[in-house]
Amino acid sequence: MLKKLFMLSAILLLAGFLAACSGDGGGESEASSDGGSGDGETKELKFGMVAGTAQNEYKAGETLKKYVEEESGGDLSVKLYPDSQLGDDRAMLEQVREDSLDITLAETGRFGIWVPRAELMGLPYIVDDFDHLKKAVYETEYGKGIHEELKSEHNWRVAGTAYNGTRQTTSNSAIKSLEDMEGMKLRVPEADTLLDYAEYTGAAPTPMAFTEVYMALQTGSVDGQENPLSTIDAQKFYEVQDYLAMTNHVVNDANYVVSQNTWESLSEENQKILQEGIDKAVEEHTKLFKEEEKNLISKFKEEGMTVTEPDLKPFREAVSEVYPEYLEDIEGDGEAYLQQIKEAK
Repeated sequence: MLKKLFMLSAILLLAGFLAACSGDGGGESEASSDGGSGDGETKELKFGMVAGTAQNEYKAGETLKKYVEEESGGDLSVKLYPDSQLGDDRAMLEQVREDSLDITLAETGRFGIWVPRAELMGLPYIVDDFDHLKKAVYETEYGKGIHEELKSEHNWRVAGTAYNGTRQTTSNSAIKSLEDMEGMKLRVPEADTLLDYAEYTGAAPTPMAFTEVYMALQTGSVDGQENPLSTIDAQKFYEVQDYLAMTNHVVNDANYVVSQNTWESLSEENQKILQEGIDKAVEEHTKLFKEEEKNLISKFKEEGMTVTEPDLKPFREAVSEVYPEYLEDIEGDGEAYLQQIKEAK
């Protein structure tokens, strides 16, 4: 009898212990799901960029990070990798394609390495301004086709396009017309489109390392250079150049490129949150660059620079003569692509 009572007590104790464990486990699971959006998904998104922490791109990235983390209730987090920590823009695009990086920034023209017709968007004077650029890439068959190919063939989802500044020209003498470009030794990067800008406007293209430009301007080894206003300010080129011409020859964009595989791995709710976060980042990105450019023109004038606004029609006509060379490597009807871009205003 005692033996039976002992066995019954042991069974009851074991049953109580198992019930308690089962209750604790359920409580913990419920508490865990309350902390997020309820779908049980937790994911860290890695966002790499060339820009440093003081630059507009990084500030826009912080806008994305804050929105996504708050709206997802912690289900999604964003880790920013600024200052080219993960390589240059090309290297980071490759990482997104291989799914070792989730988000990066890239100009539309940069995609020309993989999709040749995209390079047209990097040509000087191919668009008049940022609004024209957006229409060209989002409202034409040309632009839509590029985005679709990037997504289906390269795992790159273009989730938003922000304004990233417009390239202008500084010099030792005033540029009031196309004729003033004639013979000017103009420093440009080793990029075909910018070498052509210099050559077809009559200047003498002079490529050199970016780190050498300030000294070359100071010593007169070159007569001028071209860059966005933010770069002219950051590098203090206004200290060694007296004139700024608003040549507006290349409108820079910054595409927020997301791994398509990453996108598809998210729940519909978190896809919505990520897209909304990118939309807000694009808005902030564009606002920061436009405000900065407006303020910098005033600053450069205060620093003693003379700002000119030459008639750009002759510039556009001169540079357009090189466009046919870029059509040679493009599959499809390159002339039709150019026409679509032109008419997208």
